[in-house]
Amino acid sequence: MGLRELEGSAPSQVDGFEVGWRDAAGEYRQLPSEAISVAFEEGRPVRGFPSYRGQRHFPGLYWSATTSGHVGFESWLERDHAMLLDFTPEVTGLLSQPFWLFWEDERGKRVSHAPDYFARFDDGRGLVVDCRPLERIDARSAAKFEATRTACVSVGWGYRVVGEVDAVRMGNIRWLAGYRHPRHGVAEGLVERLLALFSVPSPLVGQAALVGDPIAVLPVVFHLLWQGRLGADLSRPLTDTTLVSRVEGR
Repeated sequence: MGLRELEGSAPSQVDGFEVGWRDAAGEYRQLPSEAISVAFEEGRPVRGFPSYRGQRHFPGLYWSATTSGHVGFESWLERDHAMLLDFTPEVTGLLSQPFWLFWEDERGKRVSHAPDYFARFDDGRGLVVDCRPLERIDARSAAKFEATRTACVSVGWGYRVVGEVDAVRMGNIRWLAGYRHPRHGVAEGLVERLLALFSVPSPLVGQAALVGDPIAVLPVVFHLLWQGRLGADLSRPLTDTTLVSRVEGR
């Protein structure tokens, strides 16, 4: 998804756009400028996720290890991208439906759009994400996405329209997400031993078995892979023989 390829710097005001959001207390606020100063990741979604009989999409809540709270989604695609953002070590904040963006089109008609996600990175940069299968982006959606991109670039945020993720990579990340909770990394002595053992690329299960019963040790290995402290080639299915190694500097 290229989460590190955030688009460049720009002035700190958005000309021609208004931004509406809910703060941490749920109070709605709206500003015509200075959106870059708002900690959207600390607020609340600007709209809910309806559920009804016959619904084509599958809304729900994803528990984020990054925020220690729930992030909403309206489809499996959105859930996958919430998971990918949660999996990105540099992401420190995440909110679904973070704000309303308002503007006027070329005919003077007022238009609004609520992006799917806002992510904050550890260096302070912001990333706005819209999720949509690329083949389902019609002219109306494309115009909204382009306007949203313009607004984001104006304040120095990145913007991405993201579609389906590679099935193998996503399958691996879903598996690792099962071990994202901090409870899997509380055995500090075990963590340090595993990081030392995987200082050179080694087979996943064989190396973990040197420490103890794989049933007890592997959840910690998967947690370290989720955290990015261990690394592996996630473009191929995780197997017993997948080479795992310590990630320097983490």
